[in-house]
Amino acid sequence: MIRNLSLLIGAILLISCNGANRPRLDSLPLIPKPVEIKSSSGNFELVDNTEVFVASESKEWKQIATSLVNLLRPATNFKFSIKTGTGSEGIYFKFIADNELGEEGYRISIEEKLITISSVKPAGAFRAIQTLRQLLPASIESTTVQKMKWTIPCGVVRDFPRYEYRGVMLDVARHFFSVEEVKEFIEHIAMYKINYLHLHLSDDQGWRIEIKSWPNLTLHGGKTEVGGGEGGYYTQEQYKEIVTYAQERHITIVPEIDMPGHINSALASYGELNGGTLVPVEGRLPIVANTNQILDGKSKPTELYTGIKVGWSTLRLEKEATFRFVNDVIKEISAITPGPYFHIGGDEAQVTKKEDYIQFINRFQQIVKANGKKMMGWEEIAQGEIESDAIVQHWNLPKYALMAVEKGSKLLMSPAKKAYLDMSYDSASLFGLHWAAYIEVDSAYNWDPGSFLSGISDDNIIGIEAPLWSETISNMDEVEYLLFPRLPGYAEIGWSQEEARNWDEYKIRLGKQAERFKVMQSNFYRSKRVPWVEVNP
Repeated sequence: MIRNLSLLIGAILLISCNGANRPRLDSLPLIPKPVEIKSSSGNFELVDNTEVFVASESKEWKQIATSLVNLLRPATNFKFSIKTGTGSEGIYFKFIADNELGEEGYRISIEEKLITISSVKPAGAFRAIQTLRQLLPASIESTTVQKMKWTIPCGVVRDFPRYEYRGVMLDVARHFFSVEEVKEFIEHIAMYKINYLHLHLSDDQGWRIEIKSWPNLTLHGGKTEVGGGEGGYYTQEQYKEIVTYAQERHITIVPEIDMPGHINSALASYGELNGGTLVPVEGRLPIVANTNQILDGKSKPTELYTGIKVGWSTLRLEKEATFRFVNDVIKEISAITPGPYFHIGGDEAQVTKKEDYIQFINRFQQIVKANGKKMMGWEEIAQGEIESDAIVQHWNLPKYALMAVEKGSKLLMSPAKKAYLDMSYDSASLFGLHWAAYIEVDSAYNWDPGSFLSGISDDNIIGIEAPLWSETISNMDEVEYLLFPRLPGYAEIGWSQEEARNWDEYKIRLGKQAERFKVMQSNFYRSKRVPWVEVNP
């Protein structure tokens, strides 16, 4: 009897050592959810001196391999070698021709001795790395050495995105965020396969990008922020550093200079741009019969502004300096931005005459085009004579979205009631506003861009963007509170196929991200609607 019991225990231990009781590949909580996962028996174990192979000598492909090694090394303390050629053991990055995968799709084949990552472009291989990191234990995110086995279940993952544009916006104008903070933000969004970062670089409260032909924009207009803090700005060299950092993670920067409204930081820097502006007094706009009237026609600078009211500042169509300023700003920023888009803002221009507003948009479009970019703007720009390559960002009124589609333009979906990251979770939230809605985690996930607006389908949509306005946040801990855990959901809306998404299934996967958030020391809102799974919380 004792001998039989010993044999049984030995068999159980043997099965355990062989990994039969470990989770299957298709049971791991990947976000965004891949198109296809197939499990097979066995496990790949990452060990010291693992070799990483790339099929090409190109700088881009070697950078991909380096990205993987840099991700794996801190927690494992393993040595890795990067080699050019075909791998039979270790990790092998392989180029393939597959039209269905496109530029960002990938295939990961996991065998007991070899992981093969196949993609058409380096961007696809980088997205595969983000999947691979989630296939490993959450401890892989640690910056200190973790003594443990690093295993991945065998099988195949095949994946590609639904939308070509999956973005997040960071408002650095209301509150300024340093270069290092923006880099940290980039790391957060890269993990979930976000591929565009929209930087809101100017607003009434601050101008954040150096314009060499108009230096006072930053020297004076960048001095403050909401609440009266010291503000700040990026030199062009610092901006290029951010652009490069994003590029290395296959994220494209979209710069925004908000015009013709939201412009007080420029009007405060150069009196020649100002033709008289309705400036709030103690947080309130002055009461006037006609909001388009000029209260002060003299060309003198306005005062710097640290409140959060909107809609009261404007450029002047009749001012000679206006389009010299606009030309110079768009030209200088476009020259250091390799991405295809320039965002001209265009929202909430409440004190700009409608006929002037339309002329502004038409002229902005031509200037952007002359500098080799495509114009992007908030939904109100649909009132202009926009061309078919203009991207209209829907945030509020369906009429503008329909107007844009009628003119042949594509929509970027950012409905404030669903996608605004600065909206509070509920009435007890520590940060955020709620003028559009309270957006709990399930509400942030439970909508679909292709069916959100009547008369708008996927054919009219370029993708999704989740804007994070910064009126109520001033540091990364506060940013993370609003970002997590809604960011993974927005990433999945943009990446995964609609039919694959289901809240009841998704919330289980999201709950298992808690351990990863904890290891990364990321602040997050512990929504009661998510079954969080934390190891030693």
